[in-house]
Amino acid sequence: MPHRQNLVFIALVFFGTVLSGLIYLHTNQNSCKQQIIGKVFIKPEEKHKNFGLHSSPGFLYNQPSVLVGRTDVVSMTPWLAPIIWEGTFDPTLIDSIYKQHNLTIATTVFVLGKYTRFLKDFLESAEEHYFVGFRVHYYLFTDQPEAVPEVKMGENHLLTVRRVPSMDRWQDISMGRMEILEKLMENELANEADYIFCLDVDTKFYGRWGSESLSRLVGVIHPWFFDYPRDQFTYERRPESQAFIPAGEGDYYYTAAAFGGSLADVHHLTKTCREQMNIDATNSIEAIWHEESHLNKYFLYNKPSKLLSPEYLWRDISISVGQVKIIRFSHVAKNNAEVRPNV
Repeated sequence: MPHRQNLVFIALVFFGTVLSGLIYLHTNQNSCKQQIIGKVFIKPEEKHKNFGLHSSPGFLYNQPSVLVGRTDVVSMTPWLAPIIWEGTFDPTLIDSIYKQHNLTIATTVFVLGKYTRFLKDFLESAEEHYFVGFRVHYYLFTDQPEAVPEVKMGENHLLTVRRVPSMDRWQDISMGRMEILEKLMENELANEADYIFCLDVDTKFYGRWGSESLSRLVGVIHPWFFDYPRDQFTYERRPESQAFIPAGEGDYYYTAAAFGGSLADVHHLTKTCREQMNIDATNSIEAIWHEESHLNKYFLYNKPSKLLSPEYLWRDISISVGQVKIIRFSHVAKNNAEVRPNV
């Protein structure tokens, strides 16, 4: 009888051990699966949460000061987003920090109709000044792929040309960008780029545009309105439009000729603006400055995390002001009546 009890006890211990092992393996296997899934399906915005501002040991740069700096301009918004001006950053230091992350900057440009004449200067000047030393992928949308000039790309710089339909109104060209950008980010860029900038082609680079411009959501202060009071901004003032901004509201006036940020944030921006423009179209209304009006509405209630000063988009006429120490990027002079399909 004791012998039989011992056998029963041994059997119970054996089966208990086996059962415990199976439970452990099943739990650990599920845990491993979750870890693998987490690594494979990282959302673009989650990657940016892990970016740290790490400086390499032994790297030398000028000592920063809390007492000496620009006093003729404001370099911080009321919501504590930096406004980038010459003299507010160390280009050597900030490049050394961001280059550690192996970033790719997607850059979109729309070139339709007679605007192809501006493309060569845009690309050649960009290759001299725009994110030098970083990976850049230009996405060029045009109705004339055959008119795209041959421009030597720098190391790790790529150019992809996409055909889009011609349009009869420059307003439609301008507003149509938002949907194309939205789809580009959804369908292609999620695993190919870290940041995106959307730039006008009738422009030219004259100075550095680099990693100091990177942030989650980036707006560029319009060069015509940076020293104007908000009641003189050309916001959309008709309540019937989705771009409506009431009198007394507004921070800055932003240009639609240059904006950018992380893929997740710029995708949300373009999707929202596209949806608002569709509602306006259904109601037979067009905002005063088209997608720029909707962009300003978006930035008012979704504050940019970084602002670029008018150095990053200057006027297309030769007027200088004391606050702008360097012109990095500027519209070029043109006859709108001659290059636009309609005025």
